[in-house]
Amino acid sequence: MAAKAAFGKAARHIVIIALGLLMLYPVLWLVMSSFKPDETIFSDPGLWPKRFTLEHYANGWKGLQGISFGRFFANSAFISIASVLGNMITCSLAAFAFARLEFRLKKLWFALMLVTIMLPHHVTLVPQYMLYNGFGWINTYLPLIVPKWLATDSFFILLMVQFIRGLPKELDESATIDGCGPGGIYARIVLPLLVPALITTAIFTFIWTWDDFFSQMIYLNQIKLFTVQLGIRSLFDPSGESDWGALLAMSALSLVPVMTIFFAFQRYFVNGIATTGLK
Repeated sequence: MAAKAAFGKAARHIVIIALGLLMLYPVLWLVMSSFKPDETIFSDPGLWPKRFTLEHYANGWKGLQGISFGRFFANSAFISIASVLGNMITCSLAAFAFARLEFRLKKLWFALMLVTIMLPHHVTLVPQYMLYNGFGWINTYLPLIVPKWLATDSFFILLMVQFIRGLPKELDESATIDGCGPGGIYARIVLPLLVPALITTAIFTFIWTWDDFFSQMIYLNQIKLFTVQLGIRSLFDPSGESDWGALLAMSALSLVPVMTIFFAFQRYFVNGIATTGLK
């Protein structure tokens, strides 16, 4: 029986590893192909380059119209960090209100908040664009950042509400006896215990904002405002000859911040997801 169990466990591990390699193959091909010469990117079926070159990284980093990819990376970093801070602060405040405070029509507002999760982004795109255009926000970063500071990401509010509901209310009562109001309870009791959910929110927000292409394409038209995703898209020319080497090289570089953030905070990320909703 022990040998049979060991064989079954080994078989499961082999299947999982095989599936993992299958899913990672496109990423490995992307990274390895960025080091291949132009003439062998699509003609060489092998994964490992026969000759390594860094020319694509040098050419790609030059960017577009005199604006380097370093500027695009800085733009993406600014938008992503501002969005992360906005979601962490405002979504945690809204979640604390729904989970701990009592106010009129609380259940109704919570239900409306949940309904917004079900609305596809494309449904609200046209009215949002008209609104931001009326504000004069087109070709600025405001449409991408300001909503994050108004707790518009209902998913993260729900995530934190479930987390806060799992915290003992006796902590709040003890803080109230010691003279803390709602603000003190939020800052001194709930916020320190909310760290796993906050880190989960930060990771998701950073990845989704960094990888976002559609919203950035809608609101940003000037090359100096372009993000990494728009810069990579500009290297592709459907009507002419695309610089595939530079495109692959910049695509590989764009993965570095996302993978770094994820693996650096993976433990907190898993903890935040696992404990959400548990009493």
